[in-house]
Amino acid sequence: MDTEAQPTERDRSSLPAGPENSSGTPGPEGRSRSALVPRITQWLPGGRITLTLLLCLLFLLAVNIFVARPFEIPSGSMERGLRDGDRVLVNKLAYRFGDGPGRGDVIVFDGTGYFGEADYIKRVVGVGGDHVVCCDGEGMIRVNGRSVDESGFLFPGDRPSTVPFDVVVPDGRLFVLGDHRSNSSDSRDHLGSPGGGMIPVDEVIGRADGIVWPPARATRLHRPDAYVRVPAREAGAARPAGGAHG
Repeated sequence: MDTEAQPTERDRSSLPAGPENSSGTPGPEGRSRSALVPRITQWLPGGRITLTLLLCLLFLLAVNIFVARPFEIPSGSMERGLRDGDRVLVNKLAYRFGDGPGRGDVIVFDGTGYFGEADYIKRVVGVGGDHVVCCDGEGMIRVNGRSVDESGFLFPGDRPSTVPFDVVVPDGRLFVLGDHRSNSSDSRDHLGSPGGGMIPVDEVIGRADGIVWPPARATRLHRPDAYVRVPAREAGAARPAGGAHG
């Protein structure tokens, strides 16, 4: 005969609840998590307000490093669209997961070793493999045999270029020009320098997607239609190996 008494249902209900049966009472892990924030705020002058500000700053820093950042236009080389002192938002993810810069894009790039010890903003006129010539019989730049009407963004009164050139853009590089051609130091001015004035795609920081300051000039920047009909590669005609002529 089993002499060890078995607890009845009533007996079990009277037993103290174990950790797994308790409700509304945080366990050690829950208590440690809930106590973490108060412990941190005790160390910081200003408490929760300071902690909130620090988290906001860390978030903004992460966005600035990985997603987007503001860039102040340093000169008038991109007028008429972008004025000296304008601030644009540079999309650093624009080319991260898809195609690289396209003709007509306004990009910010690191010009160290190519243009100078600074970041620059210019418009992409030629991409890898393009044959870019200035100028045709009407004074327009020609890309892969197609004349490009730049009147939609070129500074009023400026010619597409007073510097003749005839170049083939190497793969992985970009031929860039300012919109205010008479007030821009760009690929034309570095044709004889290392790299031939062509910017490596790897040096592109991002695409300028819009003016964010001053508020009165806030607007999105779009790729112009001027290059839509430019073929991917020039057909038929023999092309020079690169460099400038004239």
